[in-house]
Amino acid sequence: MTNNTPTPVPFINLVAQYQRIKSEVQEAVLKVFDDQSFVLGDEVAEFECDIAEYCDSRNAIGVASGTDALLLALMALEIGPGDEVITSPFTFFATGSCIARVGATPVFADIDPVSFNLCPDSIENKITDKTKAIMPVHIFGQCADMEPIWRNAVRNGIPVIEDAAQAIGAEYRGRRAGVLGTVGCFSFFPTKNLGGAGDGGLVTTDDPDLATRIRRLRVHGDLGGYQHAEIGINSRLDALQAAVLRVKLRHLDKWTTERQENARRYNALFRHYQLLDCVEPPTVLPDRRHVYNQYSVRVKGGQRDKVLQDLREKHIGCAIYYPRPLHLQQCFEYLGCKAGDLPQTELITSECLALPIFSELTEVQQETVVRGIAESLGRLSSPQFPTLYSDTPQISKAA
Repeated sequence: MTNNTPTPVPFINLVAQYQRIKSEVQEAVLKVFDDQSFVLGDEVAEFECDIAEYCDSRNAIGVASGTDALLLALMALEIGPGDEVITSPFTFFATGSCIARVGATPVFADIDPVSFNLCPDSIENKITDKTKAIMPVHIFGQCADMEPIWRNAVRNGIPVIEDAAQAIGAEYRGRRAGVLGTVGCFSFFPTKNLGGAGDGGLVTTDDPDLATRIRRLRVHGDLGGYQHAEIGINSRLDALQAAVLRVKLRHLDKWTTERQENARRYNALFRHYQLLDCVEPPTVLPDRRHVYNQYSVRVKGGQRDKVLQDLREKHIGCAIYYPRPLHLQQCFEYLGCKAGDLPQTELITSECLALPIFSELTEVQQETVVRGIAESLGRLSSPQFPTLYSDTPQISKAA
């Protein structure tokens, strides 16, 4: 009997990545154990220098997580009670929660339905005399439209905090994420393009005074010698994380190129299966380097949830980023937002579906994903659409 069940496709495969660099990582980690220096120290300082050079930033400060990077940036800029920070509602929860944690008010502006990033016109409509920062999110690995955002910030005398958690290596007009605002914030959560062996984060800035303050705030505000100038937090990057990340940074551009090639292959497959009328692939805007932390398509016609369920039943990896926007989260009800306030964001959250994009993804696996979507949408006809890759498992039509 012929088995027509497709081979499972993982959403992400960290084991496959690790196998490519296993000996390098183990050597770096063992060195840290031999040195018995686990917190900050030379390993972290060298990683900070590596990232500063990679991003073309004057300063890079390693911290405990991407969330802490955002929090420390807000603290260093003295944003607190009575202040407002304009940001995106279409992002990971930490973007909004860090604003609230310092006592400020998150103000959510609508997004551009093409890039999923903050819409500059929507920002303009949200600025008040209480606005103390703009926090664009380079969502899924493509930079926001930074020139109008920066011009707006300069005109109003407020800083720009880049949430670049998903955008290490992304570029806007030839400049990398992390140097497109006053301060940049990165995450090294394991599933990021540059992911550690646990939590980790980093802050970049060209402002020497801000850099000094962030370095102080990450160690409880300590000036040295147990002299505390202010109340900070405990947010130190571990040397083990820095060691792993230094190894991975050497491979990052190669992995990014592989992700970009996977994205191009998906685009070709959606054309081959004539799905572009109902599935909209990500758009790469002019003058951008998209690094594809996620490859998120729009599934039109109210079919997204059905496609999600059908793919999962076939053990084909997929996910929704993000099923509920921040302005409609229960914890932010006090802001007074309601459904319909940010229509583009709400539309995207109902249509967006992330597909596997990790570097080690094979051609066969990608075609399995796209054929699964085609079948779910009732568009798969094997004679009309032969597989492009000979060893791709055939997906049986639903009974």
